[in-house]
Amino acid sequence: MDTTRMEALLGALAVLGLLVLMVLPAVIGIVHDRRIDRQLKQAEAGRTTAPGGRDVPAAPARTTRDATPSRAPRDVTSSHTPRGATSHRTTRAA
Repeated sequence: MDTTRMEALLGALAVLGLLVLMVLPAVIGIVHDRRIDRQLKQAEAGRTTAPGGRDVPAAPARTTRDATPSRAPRDVTSSHTPRGATSHRTTRAA
């Protein structure tokens, strides 16, 4: 290969590389939008129609996390506050 052909090949590769760099973000965005559209269609398919014609979400699938009992809420008055000071939640409630 002589120098002229090598320069032409390198120029063509450089232009092709710049084209790929410019088109790649658009392609990634299209793929991302299609994935979101697919998720929205799946969510719409998971909805049921109520007798009044309103859309009602289908019952969620139970997970092992749902089956475990939740802990009772903490008592906000027993937090570690200095003597004489009250919690901001207690102050607002009073």
